[in-house]
Amino acid sequence: MTHDTITLAPAEPDDFADFRKELQEAFAVAVVEEFGALPDGPIPSDAVLTGAMGAPGAEVLRILRDGRKVGGAVVTIDRETHHNSLDLFFLKRGEQGRGIGLKAWLAIEQRYPETLTWQTHTPYFEKRNIHFYVNKCGFRIITFFNRHHADPNHPEEDSDLPEGAGDAFQFEEVMRSSAVQAG
Repeated sequence: MTHDTITLAPAEPDDFADFRKELQEAFAVAVVEEFGALPDGPIPSDAVLTGAMGAPGAEVLRILRDGRKVGGAVVTIDRETHHNSLDLFFLKRGEQGRGIGLKAWLAIEQRYPETLTWQTHTPYFEKRNIHFYVNKCGFRIITFFNRHHADPNHPEEDSDLPEGAGDAFQFEEVMRSSAVQAG
């Protein structure tokens, strides 16, 4: 069992290019494993990442392991409703499988204690992500987006992927504190 210290820090704008590159490299592994190759251009595209990182309420966070950058997250925080979203979450290649992801997620939960619900999504073929969100973090699957049920927030995102590659699960985690507040 590792005793690494996992912390979060706001990403600085001069770090955004490296953040995007590291995220795309991390996401590429699963796409190549599932489909054999990447389509032309990175996944997610630079335009998608720039949009997510610059969206209203978005906060770009670096995941640090003993002070070293090992990943990142983009969260959207709604300070009025407290229904927040985890838009992007990644660990750099070679950092997976050590419990860093769960520690990082718990640090995000602690950073935003007013959160009533978290939502996130992941491609249908990302079994490790599905396991992580459902079995480790306590999310539940609430929607399956596919060609018959499109994601209204991302209708044409990265449409140069192979047929069906855009299918995704949407997850939700209801925070324990919100259940207490409702009861």
